[in-house]
Amino acid sequence: MRVVVQRVKRASVRIGGELHSSIEAGLLILLGVEDSDESSDIEWLVKKCANLRIFDDGNGVMNRSLIDMNGEVMIVSQFTLMASTKKGNRPSYIRAAGHEHAVPMYEAFCRRFSEEISKTVATGVFGADMQVELVNDGPVTICMDTKNKE
Repeated sequence: MRVVVQRVKRASVRIGGELHSSIEAGLLILLGVEDSDESSDIEWLVKKCANLRIFDDGNGVMNRSLIDMNGEVMIVSQFTLMASTKKGNRPSYIRAAGHEHAVPMYEAFCRRFSEEISKTVATGVFGADMQVELVNDGPVTICMDTKNKE
């Protein structure tokens, strides 16, 4: 599983020109799933994202987590995060999980995140052509991969 976590002042998803979901201050998480991902990847990644200390404390130091600040979360599926650009100029998406594995993993990730922060998370629609708008706060952007836990 691979994520791009962005600290945002606000974010929204539109589908077909219509607002699907939106959040205020918190995290926008773009999520990519591969076939080898399993529930332990969800557990590790949810805890890591929810507890990342990337929000400012009273002294302007990034020392607070999403949970500490009671922020909102939007999780959007994005298979292109699994792109391989090793050969040529056309990315290969062979590592991206197919719908039969990716959809249940995405839904489980969203459910587990909601449990972790004790509030509903906003989502996109798996496989939809989405327009994602955000105001990145900082900017703060963190990339994580469960296969490379740095």
